[in-house]
Amino acid sequence: MASSHFHSSLSLLFLVAFCFLHHHQVYAEEQVLKFKLNADILQESIVRHVNEHPHAGWKAAMNPSFSNYSVSQFKHILGVKQSPEKDLKSTPVLSHPKSLKLPKSFDAREAWPQCITIGTILDQGHCGSCWAFAAVESLSDRFCIHYNMNISLSVNDLLACCGFMCGDGCDGGYPISAWRYFVRHGVVTAECDPYFDTDGCSHPGCEPAYNTPKCVRHCVDKNQIWRKSKHYGVNAYRIKKDPYDIMAEVYKNGPVEVDFTVYEDFAHYKSGVYKHITGDELGGHAVKLIGWGTSDDGEDYWLLANQWNRGWGDDGYFKIKRGTNECGIEEDVVAGLPSPRNIAREASI
Repeated sequence: MASSHFHSSLSLLFLVAFCFLHHHQVYAEEQVLKFKLNADILQESIVRHVNEHPHAGWKAAMNPSFSNYSVSQFKHILGVKQSPEKDLKSTPVLSHPKSLKLPKSFDAREAWPQCITIGTILDQGHCGSCWAFAAVESLSDRFCIHYNMNISLSVNDLLACCGFMCGDGCDGGYPISAWRYFVRHGVVTAECDPYFDTDGCSHPGCEPAYNTPKCVRHCVDKNQIWRKSKHYGVNAYRIKKDPYDIMAEVYKNGPVEVDFTVYEDFAHYKSGVYKHITGDELGGHAVKLIGWGTSDDGEDYWLLANQWNRGWGDDGYFKIKRGTNECGIEEDVVAGLPSPRNIAREASI
């Protein structure tokens, strides 16, 4: 009897010790995570690691754009949410006939030099609105390419007015839903509903408070009418994961929206052909793909425009390894064609 009592006491002691240690381990892990999230996103050690790596293929730097950002703030601007499976299944997947002879390198800025928006680098600020920026920028480019119209469309309209159908505004959204919004509701011009106000602030890009703007459905310029300022998409589709299909789509129809997994080292990108070298996974980011090529070292790459202003990366642009689905860059390519709806009215004014 005494023996069983001893064993049960021992078991209880082990259980208490285990719970105590487990609690402290969880607490310690939480503290480490908290410390990590509050740390600066830019680290000299990452810059050194990349720049001393013999096969990196790219150069890292302490990008001034993120000099005041913590890891947590940087994570917040990576605003791509995983699209619901049903949305992906209900979206047509486009492929292109292999008969098209594609050039070895291509840059949409050179192919359509009359289109100002293709070479414009924007700034999403502190808002997790990359999913909206890459979509609106690509559609703006396509209006110029297909209808010879130089217009900048409104990120703010999409961000504020798409609501839960697109996700959570500044807390992230679904790229394919942005293109569906263009088809159903259209998007006004940036002149009608700008992302930043005249002081360059009060909208989501300014402060790290990350509030999604309210949907007002009125143009800031009282002479413009919201409904008449709308520009629409004809359709929303995904592009087959094959690099050839992605290249053919950009070559024929213009820039597309892509998203990929971002690691800590990407914040430090300066030049060259990026591939993940070091650091933790931080989230998903959407950008505009505008071309492709091959580096002097023989590395195939995609050419992309980011929306972190020109202080980041290679004057706001970056290259990433092509053909190996680096960081998932070839997995989720979305686009749509611009619609002539409302355009006839503009032309006749």
